[in-house]
Amino acid sequence: MNTVELRCEFDFEQTPESFHAHAIPDGAEINPGDWVVVHDAPALEFGEVFTGEGTATLYRAGPLRRAWTMFSSIFEMTELFEVGFQPFEHVKG
Repeated sequence: MNTVELRCEFDFEQTPESFHAHAIPDGAEINPGDWVVVHDAPALEFGEVFTGEGTATLYRAGPLRRAWTMFSSIFEMTELFEVGFQPFEHVKG
């Protein structure tokens, strides 16, 4: 398995306004099937925000995993399209 050690920028927030965790790798392209393990990530309490730098390991997918990820993503994309509609009479209440 091909691995790459890299630096990444952290942007974590756990507040009423936003709940997110972003780890943006520096100088590496992440392809389908690859995965990233973030090191040095802090544990935040509610109401805290953290921005900084740390390290991560990028694990490159092989050809079979990459092909499977690309194929199966077609079917998972349909989950984004699930929308429900109700007649307007139900909304008026």
